[in-house]
Amino acid sequence: MRLTVPRFARRAAGPARAARPARPALFPMVVVCWSMAAATRVSPQAPATTGESILRAMHDRYAATWYHTLTFTQRTTLRSPADTMVIETWREKAMLPGRLRIDLERATGPMAYIFANDSTFVVRGDSVRRLAGGNYLLTIGFDVYVQPVERTLASLRAEHFTMAPVHEDTWNGRPVYVIGAAPGDLHSRQLWIDKERLLYVRSLAPAGQDSSKTSDTRFDNYVRLPSGGWLSEKVEFYTDGKLRQREEYSDVRTDVPLDASLFVPPAGR
Repeated sequence: MRLTVPRFARRAAGPARAARPARPALFPMVVVCWSMAAATRVSPQAPATTGESILRAMHDRYAATWYHTLTFTQRTTLRSPADTMVIETWREKAMLPGRLRIDLERATGPMAYIFANDSTFVVRGDSVRRLAGGNYLLTIGFDVYVQPVERTLASLRAEHFTMAPVHEDTWNGRPVYVIGAAPGDLHSRQLWIDKERLLYVRSLAPAGQDSSKTSDTRFDNYVRLPSGGWLSEKVEFYTDGKLRQREEYSDVRTDVPLDASLFVPPAGR
């Protein structure tokens, strides 16, 4: 959905008529309305100064309407160690901010990934493994709209994202803000935010242990949900331009009741 701003056309002014003294009184109203519309047009430009102000604009745009729970079925296409593509079905549940659960079935048995704020848990049967660090995509793609900006900043900084420099670019034909990299830098850790919709669309970073390679994550096919929030129904992960994983979402539901215990690993219950 493309947001538009109404335009106001000026009418040609004719000679004043004494018999119609009320007409000139409309002019201040037109000026006020035009000024308000102009302010609306330029306000999306204001956040471009710093990464923090862009995050604040993202939060303020959707804080009143963004969903707080989310469930969906995910068709996941993965590149195997043998360099072939395999397909799996994952089922995901989120309770915002900070909590995400992914359940999947594999030949070796069921397993789950639980993201709880700054920790990640891998659950296989009775085995639970805790990994340091959270999921920055949960932070920038979802939590940013429902939690204090200071908490979002702290989470992103913990994942080594910086809030400067900031520049503008284009992505898929749309203007974007780029946080954390200078123009032309397509390798440093950085976040791309759709300038008009204020939605996360892309991030780049050195890839894992091999810092010479570039990881490229993309949120595409955004749809507006009945709640007023948005969801990217296709997510892709690349390394040096080669697709590693594609996620396609269906059976999407928002603001449904969820049990908080779903996001607590078995050892913590």
